[in-house]
Amino acid sequence: MSMKRRGVVLSRALCLLAGLLALSTGTPAYAGEWVHGNHVGAWGVRGFQVWVPTGYDSMTPRPLLVALHGCLQNPDQFAGLTRLNEKADAEGFLVLYPNQATFANATQCWNFMLGMNQERGTGEPSLIVGMVDLVKQRYAVDSRRVYVGGVSAGGVLTGTLMACYSDVFAAGMVGAGAMYKAATTVSGTAFSMLFGSIYSPDDRGKDAWVCSGRPRRTVPVLVMHGTEDSVVNPLNGEQAVKQFLQTSDYGDDGVANDSIPGTPTSTRSFTVPGGRSYTVKDYVRGGELVARKYEIHGMDHAWPGGDSRYPFADPSGPDATTLMWDFFKQHALDVP
Repeated sequence: MSMKRRGVVLSRALCLLAGLLALSTGTPAYAGEWVHGNHVGAWGVRGFQVWVPTGYDSMTPRPLLVALHGCLQNPDQFAGLTRLNEKADAEGFLVLYPNQATFANATQCWNFMLGMNQERGTGEPSLIVGMVDLVKQRYAVDSRRVYVGGVSAGGVLTGTLMACYSDVFAAGMVGAGAMYKAATTVSGTAFSMLFGSIYSPDDRGKDAWVCSGRPRRTVPVLVMHGTEDSVVNPLNGEQAVKQFLQTSDYGDDGVANDSIPGTPTSTRSFTVPGGRSYTVKDYVRGGELVARKYEIHGMDHAWPGGDSRYPFADPSGPDATTLMWDFFKQHALDVP
């Protein structure tokens, strides 16, 4: 081989090595691309994927959305189902997709019912917050606008992250999920999925407030649930709303005094052209939208408006991804 040819081969090899090193160390990629990584914490290791939106630059802090997939899903499938990457490109936010490991759960469900995954600083919640910290180190993230949303098992874990890390997440979305600590055992989980939680949303509302260290702030929540959900009883969605209203009731002034309304301040009905009808219930206090619930009539266990090429999609429902982001845009933490 000639010296010139050897030089070309060596140059290409070095470029390939540099690219692999950049990916493995999490160096920001080009806009509009995936970045894969792993986070190692005191409670184990989990993989993750980050979508860096088109137009990203390191000089402009961006919102960050943590997207939690459900059982029998992975980040690629959840991204495809929700079309979140397309929304991120259009709106200019980063998306972090944590990936549940099969060695932790063979069906890739988040283990939300285990005690270590229901507290601050332990278990899977601590790993996900560790990923958020990692993304903040490597990208320009607006710490006031970090959000979390998920479906099914991811929706339940979303409730835990909102409850125990309300200083990290400005708002959250619980899709086809349940309230914080709806169940604390595997058998209890099966019961709550079928019939709703045996625990009081008011008690769990206080538990959630305590888990974040009794903060003085409301915790805005968006809940979406199908009225015919055959996997997670729709009562769980109602309990999630009540629980976070109680959490916000404690958070706004430090006591439970019904300062946050427990009944909707408005109820509206809509119909997707050629699709499902749905009801929207808003809970507003002092001009702040503290909670919003979507009840999608006739929908089973699914992501409303999802891409039909993926499991758990209900294309006839409203566009949950757009509705979620529109809710999130109304909320930010008071301080960085």
